[in-house]
Amino acid sequence: MVMSAEKARSGVADGGAADGPPAPMSLRERKKQLTYQAVSDAAITLFLERGFDKVSVAEIAAAADISKPTLFRYFPAKEDLALLRFADHEDEAARVVAARAEGESPLDALRRHFQDGLERRDPITGLCDAPEVLAYHALLYGTPALVARLFAYLSRSEDALARALGGRATDRLAAGQIVAVQRVLASENWRRVSEGGRADELYAEAVEAAERGFAQLRSGLEGSGPAGGVDAEG
Repeated sequence: MVMSAEKARSGVADGGAADGPPAPMSLRERKKQLTYQAVSDAAITLFLERGFDKVSVAEIAAAADISKPTLFRYFPAKEDLALLRFADHEDEAARVVAARAEGESPLDALRRHFQDGLERRDPITGLCDAPEVLAYHALLYGTPALVARLFAYLSRSEDALARALGGRATDRLAAGQIVAVQRVLASENWRRVSEGGRADELYAEAVEAAERGFAQLRSGLEGSGPAGGVDAEG
């Protein structure tokens, strides 16, 4: 998984990119979100300049003009400073399922959402060659501690999607497969971009790969029917 396009460009939350407008936030919540973002942005700037392991939490606190204890109230772990950009994506698949159109199956909604992301060159799909996105991804995938932390986000994404699908054992199995397919698709897109490919040139191939991936999902999950919550229309 990767950060949202809006966050990659400006560091401002985009509401998670799922269908429908985000819920309104109070002034206090907005101020808190801005603080989270400012501290994370300060940390990422230092990480990109010097490397994740060579930047101390004390240096990040000084750069963000807050105390070290205050920083830890916002971010319990150093890794969380770099991965805030994933926070709004944790329940994205679940929100897409919940907001799907009447008569649209969960799998169709997720396929449409992923394809829309490819068209927008949303970094969540891996198909984005903006320099700041490339630099961030190089930091992320070149830092073992961040890669390990990222898997916790993927696990929570699976849990949220499983609940949106119905919460049964078959729903958990389906959620795991769906998240895995999306992760592999995004990783393959990112690999090709990181090797010098241009997003525009790779777009058609990425669309075709996504169609094949979701077709495989449908073939493997269709036997679960409404009980699995994946192809049911309700």
